Amino acid sequence: MDVLRTLKRHGVDLDSMVEAGFALYAGDVKDRPIQQLKSRHREMLTAYLEDPNVALLIEAASHLDELVKSKSNGIFQTSKDPSALVADELIGMSIAEYIAGKRGLFNYVRYDREKPGVLGKLPPFMDDAVGALVAGTMTRLFEG
Repeated sequence: MDVLRTLKRHGVDLDSMVEAGFALYAGDVKDRPIQQLKSRHREMLTAYLEDPNVALLIEAASHLDELVKSKSNGIFQTSKDPSALVADELIGMSIAEYIAGKRGLFNYVRYDREKPGVLGKLPPFMDDAVGALVAGTMTRLFEG
C-alpha cells in the first residue's frame, strides 16, 4: 500500500495508530480481550487504508502539509495549526464520516481535541487525516 509509505514518512504505522485509538478507549473488555480488539482494529485500519477514497484523502493531507511547510509567506505563514485553518478539519471530517457516519464524526472531534499518541506529533493536515481514520475505525469496531 503506497499510503503506508506516506504515513511512515510522517512517523505513523499501524501499531502507532492502534495505540492512539486505544489511548482514549474507556470501555469494558469483559466480552473480548484487549489484544483481540486491537487485532481487529488493526485489520480495520488496513482495510480502510486500501480504500481509494481514504487513501487519497490521506495523500492529499500529506501533500498539503508539505506545501504549507515549503511556503514561508502569503497565506502559509506557519507549519503550526492556526485557528483560521479549517481545510485540515474538513479532510478529517470527510474521512471520519465516510468510515463511520455521524458517530464517527463525533468520535473524530474527541480524538482531534485530545491528540493521543502519534496524533500529537503530526503536522496540521496529517493529524486530522490520521485522527479521523483512527476515530472512524474505533467507532466501527464497537458498533452493534
